[in-house]
Amino acid sequence: MTGKSVLIFSIAFLFVLLMGWFGRQRFDPRENPVGQTPTDQVRIACIGDSITFGSGIRNPKRNSYPAQLGRRLGKGYRVRNFGVGGTTLLKQGDSPYWQQKAYQQALAFNPNIVVIKLGTNDSKPQNWRYGEAFLEEYEALVEQFQSLSSQPEIWVCTPVPAYSQLAGIEATVIVKEVIPQVKQVAELTGAGLIDLYGALSDRPELFPDGIHPNADGAELIAETVFRTIAPQPAT
Repeated sequence: MTGKSVLIFSIAFLFVLLMGWFGRQRFDPRENPVGQTPTDQVRIACIGDSITFGSGIRNPKRNSYPAQLGRRLGKGYRVRNFGVGGTTLLKQGDSPYWQQKAYQQALAFNPNIVVIKLGTNDSKPQNWRYGEAFLEEYEALVEQFQSLSSQPEIWVCTPVPAYSQLAGIEATVIVKEVIPQVKQVAELTGAGLIDLYGALSDRPELFPDGIHPNADGAELIAETVFRTIAPQPAT
């Protein structure tokens, strides 16, 4: 082999080595086992009260509705639970969601999809006395998320049915006052609407204390949300 041939061979060999090194840097399956980086995932923020958090459910980290929704959606999605027990949509309620650390964390999450389920605790007499502000303040909450740089898709949920008056929750207020205004919020803001009330109606067996769904009830919520927000297969 001539000196020129040796030089050409050496350059070619070095080129192959470099290409292999760059390939490993970019596509190493140990770094990225499913071929997907966090930035590829669709970020979903679940906003709500104790029903979203999973109160009363054994192992809510696994069995709350956001956790079950995440498993249904799969690895292309990152679902985070920002539910806080006892919270209200109303700013003058006894525990406004607006004042919770989870609210700021949800905004910082910069989600692609937001699912809001509030209104159950607002039905309590001490909270609904400020009910005239419900519509305006719900609009403001939706607009806060709409203003994020991620420009998320927003879904507002009707509250699930109340089968008891635990802690003063009023089923009549939910049906006649809260739900119509949630539907109005969807119309005014362009948000989507998810009917959880209808999905869990006539299912009192899923609510051990009459207010909080068990794991099976959370599964039904997750299924209803999934059917609404998941991409539909092409026909």
